[in-house]
Amino acid sequence: MIPASIPLLAPVAPDTPIAWRQGQSVSRAAFLRDVASVARRLPPARFILNLCEDRYQFLVAFAAVGANDQTSLLPSSRASLHLRQLAEDYPDSAQITDADLESWLASDTIAQLVSAAPELPAAHVMAIAFTSGSTGRSKPNPKTWGELASGAAQARQRFGFAPGMTIVATVPPQHMYGLETSIMAPLASGASIYCGRPFFPDDVRAALEATPPPRVLVTTPVHLQVCVQSGLPWPKTHFLISATAPLSAALAAQAEAAFAAPVLEIYGCTEAGSIASRRTLDGDRWRLYDGFQLRDGCLSGAHLPQPVALNDVIEECSEMEFRLLGRQEDLVNIAGKRTSLGYLSHQLNEIEGVTEGVFVMPDEAGTEVRRLLAVVVAPDLSEARILAALAERLDPAFLPRPLVKVDALPRNDTGKVTRAALLALIATVRPSALSAHEA
Repeated sequence: MIPASIPLLAPVAPDTPIAWRQGQSVSRAAFLRDVASVARRLPPARFILNLCEDRYQFLVAFAAVGANDQTSLLPSSRASLHLRQLAEDYPDSAQITDADLESWLASDTIAQLVSAAPELPAAHVMAIAFTSGSTGRSKPNPKTWGELASGAAQARQRFGFAPGMTIVATVPPQHMYGLETSIMAPLASGASIYCGRPFFPDDVRAALEATPPPRVLVTTPVHLQVCVQSGLPWPKTHFLISATAPLSAALAAQAEAAFAAPVLEIYGCTEAGSIASRRTLDGDRWRLYDGFQLRDGCLSGAHLPQPVALNDVIEECSEMEFRLLGRQEDLVNIAGKRTSLGYLSHQLNEIEGVTEGVFVMPDEAGTEVRRLLAVVVAPDLSEARILAALAERLDPAFLPRPLVKVDALPRNDTGKVTRAALLALIATVRPSALSAHEA
């Protein structure tokens, strides 16, 4: 049972760090003062679009909005079209940025004493998270404070988040994965966060070095791959967490060797949040967080207000374990033969010389038989050689028509490649691929 109200912060000492900024720690007592200061200055709107990129300032704004009985909007993209759509869908809303927080906190010369963390109603809609829009327009997913706090408690139990531990994240806090691991984790467990969002490998290394151990790196397969390929020496890391796409065993092994630390994965979705984890090198089974039940691809229990139908094809192995077979929308049927886009992309990426590649199914085109497309990054291979290698691995029905070579795949802030972005890239590089099927 979720209690009627839940404190904003876990019961740890007020001088325990909650963040690290420019090599200096920020105590929980200072954080509560900043939250109170920002709460007094928030615009009088029902919804607050939190665009802060500094992770500490995002954390302060997120807490202040909730303490003010308002709701944070967490955009899945900073694209101007998406932000305009949110403004249209939520007319009683206002935006806040890092500049707003810096101005408000700098102008607050009165250091008020905040004796205790506020209690927030468990039923309060703390935030509205949005799906990544991989297959269309982003969909809103309201998250109550009770749901978020309960999910954070499960993550704390699974990963051992605790006071003294520092989290360095490469993912944005507006994303559900980033929210749970770099915002809710420090609130609920006493761990601290690094305020920045490192991007390049040397930035990641510098961020880890700027924080005290034990350190946890929260990242994605894309970031993990470039970090491993950089060949940089890495500071001692307690463990790594990856999400947004399944890791290959090969990359996980390389990462564990490079960082001398275990690589763990989180499975989840915006609709339900994080629900399971695994250590990649221990096998392909995912273990549910305590309290969840999975039946016929439908998730229930724990803090979920109602069952959630997962968008993935799941093989249930036991009451607590499952295998991930692919996404529902990845399943394709061509000439009566079935496979998944995930399987096809895996075969493409197994070809020596392919840096990365992905299959995509084009839109319906009247009575035309749809042919698969593929986009690939492979600087030293010709399209003909890649197709010849694919022909050894795939049924002829699944060979891409055409295969399009590019310099890089179009990725969003969390490293995901959306179908819309792929089709837009193909339309730019090879317009004929979408207007008429190539032989």
